[in-house]
Amino acid sequence: MGENRIYNFNAGPAALPLPVLEEIREEFLNYKGCGMSVTEISHRSKWFDEIINDAVERTKRLLNLGDDFHVLFIQGGASLQFCMIPMNLALNGKPVDYINTGTWSTKAIKEAQIQDKDVRVIASSEDKNFSYIPKEYQVDPDASYLHFTSNNTIKGTQWARFPEAGNVPLVCDMSSDIMSRPFDPKPFGLIYAGAQKNIGPAGAAMVILRKDMLERVPGNLPTMLKYSTFAEKNSLFNTPPCFVIYVISLVLKWLEETIGGLAKMEQINKEKAALLYDLIDQSEFYRGTAEKDSRSLMNVTFRLPSEDLEARFVADALDNGLGGLKGHRSVGGCRASIYNACTLEAVKALRDFMVEFERKNG
Repeated sequence: MGENRIYNFNAGPAALPLPVLEEIREEFLNYKGCGMSVTEISHRSKWFDEIINDAVERTKRLLNLGDDFHVLFIQGGASLQFCMIPMNLALNGKPVDYINTGTWSTKAIKEAQIQDKDVRVIASSEDKNFSYIPKEYQVDPDASYLHFTSNNTIKGTQWARFPEAGNVPLVCDMSSDIMSRPFDPKPFGLIYAGAQKNIGPAGAAMVILRKDMLERVPGNLPTMLKYSTFAEKNSLFNTPPCFVIYVISLVLKWLEETIGGLAKMEQINKEKAALLYDLIDQSEFYRGTAEKDSRSLMNVTFRLPSEDLEARFVADALDNGLGGLKGHRSVGGCRASIYNACTLEAVKALRDFMVEFERKNG
């Protein structure tokens, strides 16, 4: 790895591509010859205009977004979006539909409920501890939107195919798998993603908003809680998280120019995930926690025969340069977050460690 860097399997803030970190280091003190750090330039300057516009345009190219979409950057992470979405997009007299696949879906549902919206959970996998993606659900054609979480970081589940809702706009929390694979954006009214898992450092959510959704925004909302505020000013109504947006633009450039786009990224992600799932499936020592047809390509969750062995696994892994493998505090176990920036080399090193750990302790 060099420079005493470990293989980083943290769930978020998560690994960033090494070439991006090196580019940040190279430019940090004097950005593009302007004599200032990128953390010092004005958000009203030509330099930052270029940065934010580059991030927007690369997002549109990578996701094949038409001119009918805004790309916004809003502070408060995905958690603020949980309340902004029903606040801005729920139509009077029409319900809001949610599919509950775990912790983050549950939090989003709660934020809509405390606003006294007509919230309906039309499907849930809570009956099996959120270990699968629901396949049976009925979307009300009169619903304001259908909200779902594309990838569950804690339980290790992911939608292989997105739900179909007819003319009802899809609203999706893609915090942990945005830019990991291509998909058709047309059915989506809004996509949001906390940056710190798959596209950048902590400090902002990317919000992709279909322009017709702006017609729904109530006029009596506080200024900073209205999507129209951000859309009308290209996310520059107030001082945005400039450094975060700069890093996002570099990650998107890496995805576009080094990786070669989302189809190539998906191919790499499938290869990485298969290395770990194949090992787990062939082992009687490791046990995957997600049902096979619902497994995530981003977060591989698994258990060992005992909690003592799990604690030893996490500690020994770190001693061997493999960090961030402890499961979420709410569920325990182990978790390898293998987002876009986690390399094939890192996953092979983890697989080899798992084989050796089982040999010694199985």
